[in-house]
Amino acid sequence: MFSTVVKLISLPTFASLMLRIAGDDFIKRYRLEYNREALEHVRPYIGERAYSRLRALLEYRLTGKDFDRSPVGEKIVLAFSAGSDSTSTLKILRWAGFEVVPVTAKLPQMNEGVIEKAKSYGAVFVDIPGYIEAMTEQMNKGAPICGRCHSMVIKAVEDYAREIGAKIVASGDLLSSGLISIYKNGDLITLNFPAFLALDKAEIIELIGGKYDLKFGCPLLWETFRKAPSVKRFSIQRVLRELRARAITPKIAEALIFDILSR
Repeated sequence: MFSTVVKLISLPTFASLMLRIAGDDFIKRYRLEYNREALEHVRPYIGERAYSRLRALLEYRLTGKDFDRSPVGEKIVLAFSAGSDSTSTLKILRWAGFEVVPVTAKLPQMNEGVIEKAKSYGAVFVDIPGYIEAMTEQMNKGAPICGRCHSMVIKAVEDYAREIGAKIVASGDLLSSGLISIYKNGDLITLNFPAFLALDKAEIIELIGGKYDLKFGCPLLWETFRKAPSVKRFSIQRVLRELRARAITPKIAEALIFDILSR
């Protein structure tokens, strides 16, 4: 089921990464402190080295207190789409000293540019049996595909984590703050990293270099929009949830909604 990138590559370095301090932002500080409580709940399951470094990241975000970023010796498997959220997650975790294994699901809608970008970060590629059939079924029903797609991708990533003995599976989820920013999920620990650090989209775009083409979804979702335009409302609802959570700005929300409606 699993295949790896076999050629030797030069991985990007992140020595100059700039992670902002939450400062006087009450909402971000509240979330970070709540996320610190969530981290305590999983402490017995992730080991002291991973716990200490994740706590140091939270403290850095809260206060600016610097910390040791030498290699932690702990492996984190990351669901890696090569988009902005998962790329910023990869950059910060590697900057913080974690050994991050980016795992990219081989999906039919991925273009060559995405594949090459994933390879440049050292991604492992995994297959998802039955993916086309599951997505076709959703599309034929005029049903949303994103939830089903996400669950199938995460299952493949979790299976790979088990195969290599990693305890922590990270994602680029912006919304899952508080007790679901990091939590025990069966035999694994789920880390929704941007939410864990209370990052918003503007900060993420800055972290990946300041340039980002604001589009919502993927070619398969756009095809679903064409076949069943009513599905667009679910995507718009997602954008509005991110706006209410202050994960995106009104300007970004507007751009994303116009993009959805234009498809």
